[in-house]
Amino acid sequence: TLAFDSQAMLRDRVYGIKETLFHDPYYQRHVVGAPIVRKIDDQGRLHCEANYAVFRTKLDGPSTVFNVGRYLDIVVSTPQGYRFAQRLCVYDSEMIPNSIIYPI
Repeated sequence: TLAFDSQAMLRDRVYGIKETLFHDPYYQRHVVGAPIVRKIDDQGRLHCEANYAVFRTKLDGPSTVFNVGRYLDIVVSTPQGYRFAQRLCVYDSEMIPNSIIYPI
């Protein structure tokens, strides 16, 4: 998975993207549906869900569906506005493409 539990893990992913991976150029489109508020807890946090789809288009080919699933979010109110306190990405498929280099 692409969990980033520490700055070292994030640095490792950035290094992998910049220095070690070669892939054909492509565009990636990330489409997120309208969120649904499933619950507001005792602390006023919003527990939301939103579907997403990621499409990938190589420069010389058709667009393909790369990954789909849903986000399970916890959103909190701050002085700067609403912010994500937590975001979990749940893939619909158990088969995760080995070409994932950027977080979904």
